[in-house]
Amino acid sequence: MTVQDLIGTYSISGSNQEESNQISYKGVLKITLDENNRIKADWLINGSQKQKGSGFFKDNILVINFSYKGDDHKTYKGVAVYRCINKDILDGFWSEKHGNPLYLGSEYGLRMETTEMLN
Repeated sequence: MTVQDLIGTYSISGSNQEESNQISYKGVLKITLDENNRIKADWLINGSQKQKGSGFFKDNILVINFSYKGDDHKTYKGVAVYRCINKDILDGFWSEKHGNPLYLGSEYGLRMETTEMLN
């Protein structure tokens, strides 16, 4: 698999960095590439929270450093690591600097169907 295979939009669901592994959010993750073939990521969580990140891909592992502004207007940062099962399935975990250090968040992504017309 190549980094170009990851370009696209994924439907995501995940759990926060807490004891419960229950799904606590859903959203969309859009992956694009910059001019150096590095990952650019944009999340929209629960329809309102925007997060962005950048990262890299090697040996079917995707690593993204992300950040977002909280409701308190502070910037929060973390890292997400995904095992790329194939070009359509991401299985990952994440941690934020100020999250509970006893737990990791989890995130699962499925590629969304394309709306592009085929020739």
